[in-house]
Amino acid sequence: MIQTLIVEDDYRIAEIHSEFIEHLDNVKLVGKALNGKEAIGFAEKYPINLVILDLYIPDISGLEILEELRKIQGEIDAIIISAASEKNMIQRTVRKGVFDYMIKPIKQERLIESIKRYQLFNERFSNEETVNQHFLDNHFGLKGSIEIEAQRTPKGIDPLTLNKIKKKIDQTKEGVAAEKMGEHIGVSRTTARRYLEYLTSLGEIKADLAYGAVGRPERRYYRL
Repeated sequence: MIQTLIVEDDYRIAEIHSEFIEHLDNVKLVGKALNGKEAIGFAEKYPINLVILDLYIPDISGLEILEELRKIQGEIDAIIISAASEKNMIQRTVRKGVFDYMIKPIKQERLIESIKRYQLFNERFSNEETVNQHFLDNHFGLKGSIEIEAQRTPKGIDPLTLNKIKKKIDQTKEGVAAEKMGEHIGVSRTTARRYLEYLTSLGEIKADLAYGAVGRPERRYYRL
């Protein structure tokens, strides 16, 4: 059972969040706090696993509330739902180890999906004596991002190889030929050229002829 606390100074939004949570199995709402003082009061009375937290709270900032809750109970996770979209604020918040961050207004499906991911993570984590890379890739979204990228690329274009080629081009200001690219990433010249031409067709890189002292001109690829 995930013991959950909502900290939101707008009681209407807090009520909406609570209605979303009530649709979920194995999630119990401990309470709805409208300010930091109430949130600390709940933490002193009830065990809490997860806090749904706004950052803009009248008496204490959301990050300070999270710190205080963790002082009382130690391991409390947080899902942030806030209007705060400033880069510095988001960076500070992410460094606090929050599980998820959503910018208001949010959809019901997005919050429910986040809490379900949190439940799944906890279930898997509690059942594992040691954590492997596959588990971490799933948690941090790497597996999902690769699958999405695979859906976007055509047949014959592997997203991992494509990323290697992109990184190499970014590191090479003078441009790179297909043969050299193949040597760098361990594929044939023909394969490397197929990927390079694919990126050219997307407008991500450009191709030009480089004339050496001897021999035919060489087709080189550059980052735009």
